[in-house]
Amino acid sequence: MSSAQQRLSSIAGQLSAPGAAKQNILSKNPDDVVVTLAVRTPLTKARKGGLKDTNLDELLVSLLTSVRERSNLDPNLVEDVCVGNVLCPGSAYVARSAVLAAGFPVTAAASIANRFCSSGLLAVQNIANQIITGSIDVGIAVGAESMSTNADGGAPDMSEKIMSHPLASQNKQPMGQTSENVAGQFNLSREQLDRFAANSYQKAEHAQKAGWLNEEIVPVHTQIKDPKTGEVKNVVVDRDDGIRYGTTAESLGKIRSAFPQWKPSATTGGNASQITDGAAGLILMKRSRAQELGQPILAKFCGATVAGLEPRIMGIGPSIAIPKILGKFGLSKDDIDIFEINEAFASMGTYCVQKLGLDEAKVNPRGGAIAIGHPLGCTGARQAVTALSELRRQNKRVAVTSMCVGTGMGMAGIWVSEH
Repeated sequence: MSSAQQRLSSIAGQLSAPGAAKQNILSKNPDDVVVTLAVRTPLTKARKGGLKDTNLDELLVSLLTSVRERSNLDPNLVEDVCVGNVLCPGSAYVARSAVLAAGFPVTAAASIANRFCSSGLLAVQNIANQIITGSIDVGIAVGAESMSTNADGGAPDMSEKIMSHPLASQNKQPMGQTSENVAGQFNLSREQLDRFAANSYQKAEHAQKAGWLNEEIVPVHTQIKDPKTGEVKNVVVDRDDGIRYGTTAESLGKIRSAFPQWKPSATTGGNASQITDGAAGLILMKRSRAQELGQPILAKFCGATVAGLEPRIMGIGPSIAIPKILGKFGLSKDDIDIFEINEAFASMGTYCVQKLGLDEAKVNPRGGAIAIGHPLGCTGARQAVTALSELRRQNKRVAVTSMCVGTGMGMAGIWVSEH
């Protein structure tokens, strides 16, 4: 055997060795896209919580100001800010204006990413792809939503060509109906859904009481109006306010069905994600650039992928997107330490955990959207902030973040903690 053949044989042996794929993503290379800061605002109840009177522009200015101040990064180095947002009219105006008002220079560009519930992760992917191709060196990915001040009007009226198409017409179905479709098609009981939801609340309660969430959160200085007196007060919002302490499957079982018009009517206000306000942001750059600038390297963003499926059962998206992203990196579910799966509804969460055969202790260890809320455009970025903080706490390395996406999609990303 020639020396060249011996080298090729050695490389092939290394790649086929147990754990080789995981070792590959754990390796450190100058061109890796890394995270140097990852923070979020508190998540608060829409129309009731601490951010109910905070418009998207104010929320973005607050978050981006915190990102700028906490990073110790020269703001002149930031070339682009991509904001994941779903609901805000004129969001492109708002994003660019907020970037400037938060103290970034006129040279910092801005854009909007909207793929419904995965918008925050899409923003990360958009910034990372620009870094990989050399379009920019430093960027910020943000997910943000004010569901108090911007309502979700659902699908618009669409043409006869769409409404007569067997798949395209499914996008007129409300999200609640898709949850019931999942529960019905996959024989998920109300009791299973309530158990899943109670577990989310209990994990979130434990995380909040233990102080684990403090590392994730940057406070928001804002104003709130008393709905009865109209009095406006200056407040500091510094904690999630949707976590209901003492929640059990039994207490959830007493809540009436939210969608009695659709069978099996297993979805309730207690086992579905909360309507919520909040924002999250991550600074991204190449490893070589972070080292040159003396920036702390918290994690590596390995990549993300998206998958499509029938809109009527959009909730099962993570069960397709997660195997797809694992396959692209040659990983197995056992290589992953934490799965952050967005709990749009307990029906989809229950199905995805069962279908993928996941260890429930690894799934949303700090609770998920049922307990803390789902600000649509924020969630994809918020999950990354939470996952990286939890990896550090557990002294573990690899996380997958994933979510179902309205109109029938799933998205998933892989992250490696280095802190």
